[in-house]
Amino acid sequence: MAESTGSGITAGEAEPRLRKASWKYVGPGIVVAATGVGAGDLVATLIAGSKFGYTLLWAAIIGCLVKISLAEATGRWHLATGRTLFEGWRSLGQWTTYYFAVYVVIWGFVYGATAMSSSALPLVALFPDGPSLKTWAVLCGLLGLAFVWFNRYAVFEKAMTVVIGMKFLIVVYVAIRVAPDLGNAFAGLVPALPDGSLLYTLGLIGGVGGTITMAAYGYWVNSKGWTDITWLKVMRLDNRVAYITTGVFVVAMMIIGAELLHSTNIALNSGDRGLVDLGKVLEDKFGAVTADLFLIGFFATSFGALMGVWHGVSLMFADFVERLRRERAASGDAAAQGGVAAQGDMVEEVAAGKREKSVPFRAYLLWLTFPPMGLLFLDQPFGLVIAYGVLGAFFMPFLALTLLWLLNSSRTPKQWRNGWLSNVMLAAAGLLFLILCVKQIIDLDWGGIF
Repeated sequence: MAESTGSGITAGEAEPRLRKASWKYVGPGIVVAATGVGAGDLVATLIAGSKFGYTLLWAAIIGCLVKISLAEATGRWHLATGRTLFEGWRSLGQWTTYYFAVYVVIWGFVYGATAMSSSALPLVALFPDGPSLKTWAVLCGLLGLAFVWFNRYAVFEKAMTVVIGMKFLIVVYVAIRVAPDLGNAFAGLVPALPDGSLLYTLGLIGGVGGTITMAAYGYWVNSKGWTDITWLKVMRLDNRVAYITTGVFVVAMMIIGAELLHSTNIALNSGDRGLVDLGKVLEDKFGAVTADLFLIGFFATSFGALMGVWHGVSLMFADFVERLRRERAASGDAAAQGGVAAQGDMVEEVAAGKREKSVPFRAYLLWLTFPPMGLLFLDQPFGLVIAYGVLGAFFMPFLALTLLWLLNSSRTPKQWRNGWLSNVMLAAAGLLFLILCVKQIIDLDWGGIF
């Protein structure tokens, strides 16, 4: 009897014929682009443009190439092995389970409050006589919960396509409105590091579009119905669309920062409130209509990230719980047989939408929504914020380095393992994220604990 490789292909069979890449299949990439670029990413790019003009444009482009490599590796793991990413992490040892379990609980608790507040900020600016920031935040959380709870991936993808369309059109419109200097913009494609720009450069390369949603990409690929290696070319096209779109956002925000802020020495607040400041600048220069359009784009950016995390990370959590449940059920004499049998089933069940109907999926949705509402009305506990910062800093190097490990080992069928380019890009990403991790941990206000 032929031995299964876990990718829908049996040993001894001819190499599978890959489906032709086609724009009609694109979808998960749209979701990851709408989710991965949040308001904080746009502010970071905007401030880099306001401080250094177009000089760091090259760094933003390299950042997109790094993310293309990471997301491609995530999607290739799911398709080549027929196993989810958490199954891959689990095969590396118990330590990955401990890290993910702690990370997903603390990160989700703090991120939930952050995402709701970020979505509420532009609504307060658009409706100054309306509800308070906290009320808007709670409403945004409840709306995100209801949408993800009652819909499945197909509807979710369509909604995220609308979100990405709003973001794309509005941000690009504002960038054109401020009249970019194309000569300086092209000059910014030549690598340069002006004084004081190193950390901003690393942040642009490593930060924009780089979150846990990159790990969720493989789950969205499976949710689309792509479950074996025949979808590889389709996935790669989809992934490129995601990060080319992300690149357009980054370039557009850098143009806005360079033309509107750098040339006039206008400073913005850091954090999401910087986008509210920019709305006021746009109103003074171009009128209320342009400012309101930008705030609508700000809302689409923040709420799209909220919906994406509510769906994608809940999928990952549900897979995490199901994997542990099956391992317990397969303990004893049947452990090996039960473990192997579970591998192919996990991806197929994600594709069939079973995870979206599961109790763990909905339990994590509730965790992202209701406990964080308490943080909206209370000062965030300092120790929790520190833990959130440390765990979050470690996630991207964890992702890059574990993918490097998984895709160069016997866990991946030989023909689908990393080539030299993938290895170089993942190793570079891992090193970059380790540097950013150390910087983020150093920058945390440890003095508040001691």
